[in-house]
Amino acid sequence: MDITLLYFEGCPNWKQTDADLASLATEYDFTVTHQTVETIEAAETWRFGGSPTVLVDGVDPFARPTYPFGLSCRIYQTPEGPAGAPTISMLRAALSR
Repeated sequence: MDITLLYFEGCPNWKQTDADLASLATEYDFTVTHQTVETIEAAETWRFGGSPTVLVDGVDPFARPTYPFGLSCRIYQTPEGPAGAPTISMLRAALSR
């Protein structure tokens, strides 16, 4: 399984996702590749829906068709309400697909 964490430095929420992915890495047998997105052009190329974006085998499991690409903090709809990062249970479900 190929896991890529896309982020930009201006948004701190990626650090929680990175920590959560690290805690799941042994369970699901993967390593995380980190990719900084620094320009609008790179955001469009990566189809970057905001920081953090997790790609599982190149696919964003949390993508929405109308989500704009760009350098912004991403909002996730979690069971607890809007949040800046997916919950660990959301990540676990995405990794199990």
